[in-house]
Amino acid sequence: MSIKRTAVVTGASSGIGAATARSLAHQGFHVVCVARRMDRLTELADEISGEAVSLDVTSNESVQSLADSLERVDVLVNNAGGAFGTDFIADAKDDDWERMLQINVLGVMRVTRALLPALEASGAGTIVTVTSTAGIGVYEGGGGYTAAKHGAHALMGTLRLELCGKPVRVIEVLPGMVHTEEFSLNRLGGDQAKADAVYAGVDGPLLAEDVADAITWTVTRPQHVNVDQLVIRPIAQAAQHKVARDGGVTGRR
Repeated sequence: MSIKRTAVVTGASSGIGAATARSLAHQGFHVVCVARRMDRLTELADEISGEAVSLDVTSNESVQSLADSLERVDVLVNNAGGAFGTDFIADAKDDDWERMLQINVLGVMRVTRALLPALEASGAGTIVTVTSTAGIGVYEGGGGYTAAKHGAHALMGTLRLELCGKPVRVIEVLPGMVHTEEFSLNRLGGDQAKADAVYAGVDGPLLAEDVADAITWTVTRPQHVNVDQLVIRPIAQAAQHKVARDGGVTGRR
């Protein structure tokens, strides 16, 4: 009888994380859903016969507690992240920038560092980190977020070099415009009208399920195949700052 492989998905309480947990469970993984909101996690874990574990990626103690609770890890999906604010650098708020760096960069480092021994011990580990096209481009009003995602992008590139020769793949998935219920709402301080305007007139922005499908595809390739980087955008978005809306094209998001 084969042993069921275990996948840990951070930020699994909503959006891309929740969709990825469902997708990996459908592929036969035992999914450990981790995030801060246990009510949502418990509901998701019950739905997919997975496991819910509370995690704060900004806390070393919380991350170590997660690592200590796991008997095996075959796949880690670093999905927890977020953007806060759209200020130009001249008006940048320290708290917003520190929060983005803590979650998007240091959080990825903490979880990866803690679970790496188990991933190596599996003999066929995979690390997938969800960054963003903001990690390979810049745009006005996105200084803090692009800096953070560039940091996560560099982290994955460095890790791939450091793990060369070891049985762990390092994969980066870089989504463009994804319409989820919380990303823009959180970024814009809970202003629903402004959040809706981000996607207004865009024919077919990506959905969480589209990104989850891409993540699952990379994970389920033969183990000798490493998808270093996978950029995924909606057809309406030619670049970070060039988006088709209602038959026209905007010069920036």
